[in-house]
Amino acid sequence: MEILSQLWSFLGLLTVLQNILPSQLLSLLNSFYESLQDLFTPYSYFEIPEFNGYCGVDVNDLYRHVNLYLNSLNSASQCRRLTLSRSKSSKNISFTVAPNHTVHDSFNGHTLSWTHHVDTVQDSLEEKRSFTLKLPKRHRQTLLSPYLHHVTSRAEDFERVSRERRLFTNNGHASYESGWVSVPFRHPSTFQTLALEPELKKQIMDDLTAFSNGKEFYHRVGRAWKRGYLLYGVPGSGKSSLIAAMANYLCYDVYDLELTKVTDNSELRALLIQTTNRSIIVIEDIDCSVDLTADRMSKKRSHSHPSKKHMESRYDDGENNGRVTLSGLLNFTDGLWSCCGEEKIIVFTTNHRENVDPALVRWGRMDVHVSLGTCGVHAFKVLAKNYLGVDCHGLFDVVESFIRSGGALTPAQIGEILLRNRGDVDMAMKEVVTAMQTKILGGGGTQREVIDCDDMMVVRSPESVLVVGSPENWDSSPGKNGGKKRSNSKVNFLVRLRSLTKSDSGRRGV
Repeated sequence: MEILSQLWSFLGLLTVLQNILPSQLLSLLNSFYESLQDLFTPYSYFEIPEFNGYCGVDVNDLYRHVNLYLNSLNSASQCRRLTLSRSKSSKNISFTVAPNHTVHDSFNGHTLSWTHHVDTVQDSLEEKRSFTLKLPKRHRQTLLSPYLHHVTSRAEDFERVSRERRLFTNNGHASYESGWVSVPFRHPSTFQTLALEPELKKQIMDDLTAFSNGKEFYHRVGRAWKRGYLLYGVPGSGKSSLIAAMANYLCYDVYDLELTKVTDNSELRALLIQTTNRSIIVIEDIDCSVDLTADRMSKKRSHSHPSKKHMESRYDDGENNGRVTLSGLLNFTDGLWSCCGEEKIIVFTTNHRENVDPALVRWGRMDVHVSLGTCGVHAFKVLAKNYLGVDCHGLFDVVESFIRSGGALTPAQIGEILLRNRGDVDMAMKEVVTAMQTKILGGGGTQREVIDCDDMMVVRSPESVLVVGSPENWDSSPGKNGGKKRSNSKVNFLVRLRSLTKSDSGRRGV
């Protein structure tokens, strides 16, 4: 009891001294105490406030990175109290270290700790927040910079994976503060559910991975950190689904650029500047959005008719002031303005690649050309697994024979049939077989595209091809002389079809 009474007396004396002594003297004594503490303690302390300066306006980016970094750790097992939160537009639960609690971390064999301080500002409802880093004093010179670089790098990776991705579209007012409006991007397409042949799928994924990890490489060779993709194929071949799978794979935002809403080249540049890093800029149906070949055709007409050259130039100047031109789009994809921002992918899609101006898809603009066609055998099995939940079926062999003989359908056509009959596997498979048979009997079968060029890198699959090459070699495919082979294969296939149908009917008792 005597010790307790003496303690209370000492505390009372401190309270009296605090009220009697001047504030300047108390501040001096406090500084002297902290200096003694820093002299004898084996640790160094670094404070990271939420805002830079004293105005509370400029957000400290390092504070945000520390918060994200602690989210990426398994802090639930290291901290006794956490603050949980979730926004309305997100399904992810985020947590922060509760006020005045500590989380321990390790780096290069040393133990460090983060303490979250939250102090109430006097005579105000505002709060002053900061993180304090404690690390060994003897190793602070060798630990501080590498550790903060580690914190920043991991925080950026965690933010890219965990943040909510957005789908943007231009609103026709790029001259204002923002020319884009957005909604949450929640497209479920992934490379696991995508109906593509294995080789093509793997090569696209490897190319995307190499691009996302190529920051140092692009800087070293002096190139803008961007990549161009041209996706072409018949309607329903999965171009939009592939774009969504790319965005989900890389955790990128998607900017769907509608060229018909863009008034001129200046607005196009303004829209490019407003896009963020780690994003995919998509222009769908590039051959139908605007008349990009008008400039080139008018120049040809002016050269062929010199007497009309003056009139043509006046006409061109008038149109260039009121629309997006081919030159403006070329500068958008590969000009000086294309280096605004980093880690961007530009995707063009078209149903007819022969209608696309070769200047738009040359080397350096569209680096990868992906041909998407009808389903191959593996792609069909992926769709059957996704829609019907089956890995094998008695009619798979028939479907494979139909595909190899020219009766393949697009992923959209097969997906619609399977979706309509998802409750009855046998009925779905029979309807797919019937649709393929109808296509062959109706003369809709086509030969597989085979590209064999020395200056192209090709991945062969039944109807989808990835090409890394220049558009000058587009028409070098030897598939143009296959008319006789197609007619002969159709006759042979009808004989094969009859035998397969009979054997399958006998096997299934139909």
